Amino acid sequence: MAILKPFKGIRPVKEKAEKVASRPYDVLNSQEARVEVDGNPDSFLHVLKPEIDLPEGTDVYSQEVYNKGRENFNTMLREGVLMQDDTECLYVYAQKMNGQTQYGLVGCASVEDYFNDVIKKHELTRPDKEKDRMTHVDVTNINAGPVFLTYPDVLEMDDIINDIIQNDPEYDFTAVDGIRHTLWVVGDDDHINKLVDLFDQVPATYIADGHHRTASAALVGKSRKENNPSHNGDEEYNYFLAVHFPASQLNIIDYNRVVKDLHGLTSEEFIQKLSENFEVNEVGSEQFKPSHLHEFGMYMDGKWYSLKANEETYDDNDPIGVLDVTILSNQILDPILAIKDLRTDKRIDFVGGIRGLGELEKRVDSGEMKVAFALFPVSIEQLINISDTNNIMPPKTTWFEPKLRSGLIVHSLN
Repeated sequence: MAILKPFKGIRPVKEKAEKVASRPYDVLNSQEARVEVDGNPDSFLHVLKPEIDLPEGTDVYSQEVYNKGRENFNTMLREGVLMQDDTECLYVYAQKMNGQTQYGLVGCASVEDYFNDVIKKHELTRPDKEKDRMTHVDVTNINAGPVFLTYPDVLEMDDIINDIIQNDPEYDFTAVDGIRHTLWVVGDDDHINKLVDLFDQVPATYIADGHHRTASAALVGKSRKENNPSHNGDEEYNYFLAVHFPASQLNIIDYNRVVKDLHGLTSEEFIQKLSENFEVNEVGSEQFKPSHLHEFGMYMDGKWYSLKANEETYDDNDPIGVLDVTILSNQILDPILAIKDLRTDKRIDFVGGIRGLGELEKRVDSGEMKVAFALFPVSIEQLINISDTNNIMPPKTTWFEPKLRSGLIVHSLN
């Protein structure tokens, strides 16, 4: 059963919350982060991406960068930008986007649960990204960014959270992207004990977003356990920061693909090959967004096409074979365009659906890319099924929105 642990959260003083809260480290490159923090010394990006406070061109994986992150974090604590709660608490974190609100329960997840597969995964991690975040956790001694977990709905927990949010929140602000962020501190023992007990009945949780953050936090905990002869299991490094959302509240949006060339084919030849496994219809200049599984939008040469996969191209009884990303790879990217490895091939790129279909048109019309594919999003039920059957999704399959803000709650490993 899943573990939920209260902790003494480190968080912004109330008047600084909006300035501190930042986008996650992995949605901005260094240059974008430099622009984002301009005029805002309190942004948590100074901790997450500390290379922005060092000369341009500094190796982002150098020890100097990680040390700067620790220095910046300690400065924010010392100068009173951040403070730590006196007692162990849980927190409720609400995000509102496009009229829909999701309520997450912030508490620590267990390193042991990660290695025992109580926390289930659906995505492979890259060693280089794992090592980067491990070093960041180890040097700064904090979980700076929360992991995004989901769990099967528990109605009694929903009732308690609904009771908590009737009180005045600690933070409530709308970020520049229009997403509203609200946070409540849950400090009373009655609510904490009930939530912890109810969570103990949850058979498993699922990583929705943040596989690298989860793996790195768990590996740091494991390393510290192995190197501590006095280890007793109660140390804070046995746990890491997570926000847990009921599955019914989450929204997965499309994750689309753009490809640089047609592997030597003309557009006519390419469409002819597509017709062997798809029903292809030219739509024209009007954007075509897939409305159901096994339907694709394709943009090429200033025109949109609808692609409907033939039945023999997929297996609805196979957790991976049913996915449209699998169909696209098996029927188009690999055999026609010779894109074998989505992780390493430089001819393909991925575009989160939050950018809209217009971004696909822009990438193709500019000449940077030759063709774009719009996909129907994976469902949360598919994600859970894949995780439960110990399968792994193809790369870049799910895009969750809204993203969790970093810096609103930090977990110290001390």
